[in-house]
Amino acid sequence: MSITKGVGPVTRLLMSLAAALGVLLFMAGPRAQAESVERCQQRIAHADHELHEAIEHHGRHSRQADHERRELHEARERCWREHHRWWDEHEHRWHEEHDWDDRDHDRD
Repeated sequence: MSITKGVGPVTRLLMSLAAALGVLLFMAGPRAQAESVERCQQRIAHADHELHEAIEHHGRHSRQADHERRELHEARERCWREHHRWWDEHEHRWHEEHDWDDRDHDRD
């Protein structure tokens, strides 16, 4: 017995298209959400730059610097979650340990 018995050709076509779309969305889902390693590196480099700017213009202990520290932390966490590594803009290399210091910009 067929599910589509007694269903018109237009309905069958729509059901087939919906099933195909479901399969495509299922397959593309994880790829669509995870950012590329290059984008991850760019995001961290940008956050690092913004933190340097905030420190230079407002001071190390300003609310602007604290905000940019949180942004940098979030960028590093996202890379870690998605790629199990994070970019160190100062050393220009990837780290494969969850070993960053959120206060690393507070030292002279």
